[in-house]
Amino acid sequence: MLRRPRLSLDLLKSFESAARHVSFTRAGEELYVTQSAVSRAVKTLEEQLGQPLFRRVNRGLELTDTGRALQRAVGEALRRIEEALDGLGSAATPRLTVTTNVPFASLWLAPRLPQFARLHPEVDLRLAASNKVMDLEREHVDLAIRWMPRGAAPGHGDLVAAERVLPVCAPALLADPERPLATRADLAHHVLLQFEPDGMRAPWLDWTQWLVDRGIGLAGSAGTVRFSHYDQVIQAAIDGSGVALGRLPLVTRQLRSGLLVAPLGRDAVADGGSFFLVAAEDARQRPEVRAFAAWVTDELRREAAGDAPALQLGDANTMCEA
Repeated sequence: MLRRPRLSLDLLKSFESAARHVSFTRAGEELYVTQSAVSRAVKTLEEQLGQPLFRRVNRGLELTDTGRALQRAVGEALRRIEEALDGLGSAATPRLTVTTNVPFASLWLAPRLPQFARLHPEVDLRLAASNKVMDLEREHVDLAIRWMPRGAAPGHGDLVAAERVLPVCAPALLADPERPLATRADLAHHVLLQFEPDGMRAPWLDWTQWLVDRGIGLAGSAGTVRFSHYDQVIQAAIDGSGVALGRLPLVTRQLRSGLLVAPLGRDAVADGGSFFLVAAEDARQRPEVRAFAAWVTDELRREAAGDAPALQLGDANTMCEA
């Protein structure tokens, strides 16, 4: 019998990444090599095995039956290697990979991570921000903080925060006497900053939905500026470019610091989605996963309990009037 040549670990890693992403380009980005290098590695592996691993479908890639079988085997083997390396030595550093969407990562989580690092300096934390809902086991991710639209919930997970949505703007925007912003009808005189996410599974509550929820029909506005990333919406609001829909808890820090104000006050609050914690099946009982989950839960619930002072009004309590 002819013996199959020993397969290179580099070839298998390139294949596993390409199979997981179903993309040579994204695999190259993950491995810090070119797309053509991944393509050559997969081709070499196919030649050594004597079977195709991918097929081209509608300008994209699809795994063959052989490719799917190999992906399961290689993915499991690489995971076991990582676990073995993590466990070498009694002083091995616990590693924790957390994923969440880009708005939550940039506006809420990243600014608070130094606090978690001070509490748990022994944990090596990796944050994978993506608007794509990751398969935790397949992507080797331990814990997800997932936003879900109103009335929806993940298959399994713990509710940790309810989202609330209300108009916010820079304090300077309230200083123009020719364009007051004291009632909901005054929104017609201001630029509305709109979040239009690209590639997210479900749309976030936008201006149209907020107006419907509040029973308001605007005849028009001074214009609309649309952004594909929510942190850009908030930065534009801070810069005085218009009025944005602020999402608690994402903008709690900006409201408390005075970078933003809520000109229409608490009466303008609408219910948004919810945030859930979802852990990978094999990671739920690990001490570092439990510690991070407890910390996030405590922070979100503590902030929710103290949100009232964060709803700084633009001028006086009369600004709450519709």
